[in-house]
Amino acid sequence: MKDTPGWASPGSAPSDGRGPGTPGPADASGHTGPAQPAPPEQQPEQPVDRPGAQPQGAGVKWSKEQPPAGQWSAPTGGQSAPGATPPPPPPGPGWGAQPPAGAGHGGYGPPGGYGPPGSGGYGGYGAPGGYTPWGAGWGGPPPAAKPGVIPLRPLGVGEILDGAVSTMRAHWRTVLGISLVVAVVTEIVIVLVQGLALNDLANSDALNNPNATPGELFRVMGDSLIGTGFVFVVSTIGTVLATALLTTVTSRAVLGKPVRLGEAWRDARPQVLKLFGLILLLLLIGVVVFGVGILPGILVAASGSPVGGFALALLGGLGAGVVAVWLAVRFSLASPALMLEKQGIRQAMSRSAKLVRGSWWRVLGIQLLAGVIVGVVSAVIAIPFSLIAAAFSGGGISGLLNGSGGLGWTYFVISGIGAVIASMIKFPISAGVTVLLYIDQRIRREALDLELARAAGVQGYGSGTPVSGS
Repeated sequence: MKDTPGWASPGSAPSDGRGPGTPGPADASGHTGPAQPAPPEQQPEQPVDRPGAQPQGAGVKWSKEQPPAGQWSAPTGGQSAPGATPPPPPPGPGWGAQPPAGAGHGGYGPPGGYGPPGSGGYGGYGAPGGYTPWGAGWGGPPPAAKPGVIPLRPLGVGEILDGAVSTMRAHWRTVLGISLVVAVVTEIVIVLVQGLALNDLANSDALNNPNATPGELFRVMGDSLIGTGFVFVVSTIGTVLATALLTTVTSRAVLGKPVRLGEAWRDARPQVLKLFGLILLLLLIGVVVFGVGILPGILVAASGSPVGGFALALLGGLGAGVVAVWLAVRFSLASPALMLEKQGIRQAMSRSAKLVRGSWWRVLGIQLLAGVIVGVVSAVIAIPFSLIAAAFSGGGISGLLNGSGGLGWTYFVISGIGAVIASMIKFPISAGVTVLLYIDQRIRREALDLELARAAGVQGYGSGTPVSGS
């Protein structure tokens, strides 16, 4: 008979050493003892695989020597012994056959049920007497600790952006104070240079002249690139400087700890000179890359072929732009690495390259998405100020749109105020995304979340037990 694990059919093994149907001991006359039950094939068909099946009339045919009470479970199909615990119902559709006794993960417990509480099995198998719903005892992995603005685990894109905004909202005094100082200084430099030097270069008459020579067009585009490049360089310096000062704020926000403006400055001050060295080195690398790209075109144009030189310079500039973008993403995490790890310039660039390796496209996508968001927010704030500034300058808004009106100090000052307000929003988001992206890459590669949990005072993090922030 096929036994089901967890219980034994009474009488399935003979108690006197003889199998069923074996003749009893012969008496002196040679006759055997009482007749034994017929062989199984001659008996009425019984469902032998069902635990509760009992042969009819079994009460007078069992062996007189039965196992002591409590060593076997009552058959489930017949009458249960008084006071016995009702057996569990059979598994529903979709459940496979029970594995042999002792197999599996220990969830199949003693007779009457699959794994009583505390038996070591999975919690999906309930206490004796029934099956609890699947998954009732398994709630998935414990949630990650979140002592601050982000959970201590690998982050998604939305969590990085939300962490940057949450940092600005939770520590708005320090964040806006740093952003305001950097934005005001940056914008003053831009306004002064634009009003004193770049305004004379911004002459677009050649662009409106259909008879302009290629040399004139090339010179106008060069002047425009100079002005745009200067604004970009100053803005980049301001952004990186804000990132450096806001790195301490963001790192403390991750731990759920506040930081004041003075504390942020004291933490960043020893690395400020190294940070400026890093900025200058990265800018120099970019200039060299673009110089190498457009130099052949400049040489061709100087030799007497301006059209060919312009085309070659444009092609080289596009190629240099691709290389510059690749290098910019590769070294985009150098600033937080320099500030948080207190390393030198070369070590910070090497750390950034190591953290970005294998995740270049992801880092590019997140930085690009953050740049688009920041650009849209900045445009929404700055464009109205530019229109107001144009209305108060010579030529009005129409003169600004068609390029016939001059840009005076009134325009630069009013538009600069709008740029300062926009920068107060742009700097915290850009800095927060860069720092949180650096932290995310270190969590993915170096398990930084364990160190952050210890620094935040989280109890039991990484041990498989529920965690709680301090």
